[in-house]
Amino acid sequence: MNSPLLPDRHPEPDFFVCDVLDAAPKGDIGSMEHPIFSLSTKPDLRPRRYEHRGIVVEIKPSSDGLATVHDRDILIFCISQIIRGMNEGREVSQLVRFQAADLLRATNRETSGRGYQLLKSALERLAGTRISTNIVTGGEETFETFGLVERAKVVRETREGRMHEVEVKLSDWVFNAIKAQEVLTLSRDYFRLRKPLERRLYELARKHCGHQSEWKIGLTLLHRKCGSGSKSYEFKRLVGAIIAEDVEHSHMPDYSVRFCEDEKHVIFRSRGTVTHAETEDIRIPPLDADVYETARALAPGWDVRVIEGEWRAWLTEPPRNAEAAFLGFCRKWYERRGAP
Repeated sequence: MNSPLLPDRHPEPDFFVCDVLDAAPKGDIGSMEHPIFSLSTKPDLRPRRYEHRGIVVEIKPSSDGLATVHDRDILIFCISQIIRGMNEGREVSQLVRFQAADLLRATNRETSGRGYQLLKSALERLAGTRISTNIVTGGEETFETFGLVERAKVVRETREGRMHEVEVKLSDWVFNAIKAQEVLTLSRDYFRLRKPLERRLYELARKHCGHQSEWKIGLTLLHRKCGSGSKSYEFKRLVGAIIAEDVEHSHMPDYSVRFCEDEKHVIFRSRGTVTHAETEDIRIPPLDADVYETARALAPGWDVRVIEGEWRAWLTEPPRNAEAAFLGFCRKWYERRGAP
């Protein structure tokens, strides 16, 4: 039997877009923890409400339907580019501009005309889906209704009508999570998972199991956290099918998934492949002495060695230009805190 994973559609990326594709995939913790996205492959017009331990999430679709787990690829791509820019000390904002083809390649999508049309539809669902929640992101508790994407537009199209350059403005809620580094690195094989439920199971395992050896959850609670509209017996069957494929192929990234003996619980076990920098020290050589002089000018009155310690702890991946990244961090530090 062939692997359940989608083929790697772009094994040899274009040399000129390697920098874009190198950005580690990142997902925001809020929407990994809670069932924001629909698992349906057909237009999902059901409003939904999810409550768990004081967290309330209400999601309302537009006429195009709820944003889907596969639409989430766009958010992951945008978050990844912003985090990459922050780590390199560049100015970043909620407005992300990118080449449509770069996103399609980075998320393992088709670059045919159909791939571009699906991307347009995904942008419409992301912009149309409205959320009301009291989830805290970046230290702020939000009660207002908002979209995951504030707006999106095609800046330029090719003669064939395909998108060339796209501009997306992320919501305050998503951008607050990015600024607060409330993100986790995802496996690139996430984009090769075929089934929406597989992706959702991986997101939950990535959030809750993390670097632990295992994480166990009751099937009833897992059903709620996935946001599945299936009946409980059908949900169990769908999870069982994924488990059977994982037993045979070990295709689920980073974590295996199995039923416990009682078949009322599911257990995720780490494969030991989650080794990114979120809980590890990033090895960056000592900075040049001249850099500290510039840093003192950017953050007058502050102990730049203290700022450096905060910067090194804050990084989620090694920056390409450590000096520029550190100076950018110093500038932001002073802008937010002022003189000591």
